Amino acid sequence: MHHLKQAGVLRAGSRGVGFGVGRERLPALFAKYGAQIVATDASEELGKSVGWVKTNEHSSGVSQLLYPNIVDDDIVRSHVMHRACDMNQINDDLTDFDFTWSCCCFEHLGSLEAGIEFVINSVEKTLKIGGVACHTTEFNLSSNDETLREGATVLYRKRDMLELVDRLRARGHDVKTFSVAPDSHYLDGYVDVPPYTDNPHIKLALMGYTTTSVGIVAMRGR
Repeated sequence: MHHLKQAGVLRAGSRGVGFGVGRERLPALFAKYGAQIVATDASEELGKSVGWVKTNEHSSGVSQLLYPNIVDDDIVRSHVMHRACDMNQINDDLTDFDFTWSCCCFEHLGSLEAGIEFVINSVEKTLKIGGVACHTTEFNLSSNDETLREGATVLYRKRDMLELVDRLRARGHDVKTFSVAPDSHYLDGYVDVPPYTDNPHIKLALMGYTTTSVGIVAMRGR
């Protein structure tokens, strides 16, 4: 929200596309600001096969993105459309948007490189010049060497995120400096472990690594 508003791309009449939206509240929130949103998620078949449907982490229509505590349902229905999209093969007609986003999705595309390519494609395929991409992902706090490189979930290291920044900049795009926040919050001392609780946390143990969430913000330059 902060970066989109700061860049002036979240406003009445602007266009945004979200990937892997699941049951997020963001489409409703963006609609509240008057933006026209295309909310995408994996196919129903894939959502069922990997368990996202069962855990309510998948959506197949706008009816699953209604949050009347944020904005009236009629506003969402008039400002948000939903469609399926393979993040490894972004549809050619998803173009000319003012902003794009995803929340902890691109680590599920099969490999570190697949996720990096998605971010680059989201900038170059979906955005107009000056459009802004905001993506978050799982981040490996345990090591800048050992990590999960392939599979259903991969974990990005600092070196991977810096490589992504460099590759985007080399292609002519403006990218915010990547940084990891210092351990300044009392929750930094707490690492949630399986089976995870519903209590607030900012770190968790995932397949032998301590992880958190980090983001990257890029503006299309050409």
